[in-house]
Order: sequence, then C-alpha cells, then structure tokens
Amino acid sequence: MTVPGSSKVCVESEVTSKLTLGFDHCDIGTPHILGSAVLVDSGWDVVAGGVDIWETKDQFHFVSKVITGDFDVAVRVASFTPAHLYSKAGLMIRETLTAESAHLMLVVFADNQPRNNNLGAYEMQYRATDGVNCRAIYPAVLPPATPEFPATYPNTWLRVVRRDNLFTAFGSNDGKSWRLYAQHEMPLSKSVSVGPALTSHDAEHESRAAFRDYTEFNPKV
Repeated sequence: MTVPGSSKVCVESEVTSKLTLGFDHCDIGTPHILGSAVLVDSGWDVVAGGVDIWETKDQFHFVSKVITGDFDVAVRVASFTPAHLYSKAGLMIRETLTAESAHLMLVVFADNQPRNNNLGAYEMQYRATDGVNCRAIYPAVLPPATPEFPATYPNTWLRVVRRDNLFTAFGSNDGKSWRLYAQHEMPLSKSVSVGPALTSHDAEHESRAAFRDYTEFNPKV
C-alpha cells in the first residue's frame, strides 16, 4: 500500500497515492531525487527533484486530478524554496502522465529577478504535441523595467481557464482581482490531468513549495 507523502514514478495506468478526494501525486519522468506531497490544512506541501519541465521531456512532481471538459481552476503558491534560478512551480494541465506528454503550464519562479527573456516571476509554457520542444510565452515587459507580473509570496496566485482548446492564464496577489497573463490555443484531450507541479531544475537538490487554496470556479462564468 502507498501511504500519503510517499512517491513513485507514474505510469498512465497506475493509481498513485491519494492526497484528498480525486487527487493523486507522483513523479513524472525518472528524477534522481524522488518527490513527495503531504496533505495539510487547505493544500499540499510538495518536495521535488527533477532536471526541468522543458525541452522534449520532463522530470517533476505532480499533484493532480482528472478533469473532463471546460474548467476554471486556481491555486495559491504560499512559499517556494528553489534549488536553482530556474526551479519552477506552477499549475499544470497535462494530457498524459508520460515524461514526453503535451501540456500547458502557468509557471511561477521563486523571485522576480530577470531570467533570459523574462522579467518577473510568471511565465506560460507549453509542449504542443508529445515529444517536441517546449515553448514559452513571456511577459511583454522586458528588463530593466519594473516587473509586470511579480511574485508576492505568500500571495502568489495562478489561474487557468479552459474553454474548448483555448487556455487563458491569470495572475493575482490576492485571489480576487485577476490580471490576464496570456491566452494560447492548442488541442488537448477532453480529459486531462490538472494540478500543482514542481521541478527543481537541479538533479542533485530538491525544491519545496507550499500550494494552498486550490479552487474550481464555474467555467461558464
């Protein structure tokens, strides 16, 4: 029997450790450091290894449930302890539990310092089909300007809305007023795995994040 907080590598047919009604958690890919997730009041404490969620395949820890059809979901990242400048936490929408799966993810970094094409903490990334390179949608505002989408821990909120194959991402610092980050249209299966994701970007060290207040809104609103 798998107990809450333990971890193993996912395969699509497996049922992994239950965290709460409808949610499972597991490692995607084969990270050297195994991840974990612990159910706490109003959310999960997640630990993850993994080289990245990027390029043609991924390594990370995933807390997820299957949602069919349109949805509107949000989660608050209350804290984030990275292992690397490019450690990533986020809200993942994933077609399968394979390492090469198509996906879309609203990413948040641990701080607001510049990263390549990004000034601030938020980023949208996606893999259009299985096994192809990921791409990113960066903020329009570039260094050295003030970040357009800064992280404000413990109140860094992520929200993604699906309507057919159109995905709309929002950020917030209070969970009430939402700012449009980006929209992206891509065909994903009607049933997808949705939830918090965390990767270390450092194969030898772990990252930690506290995800809180997962919310499902009425997708028709």
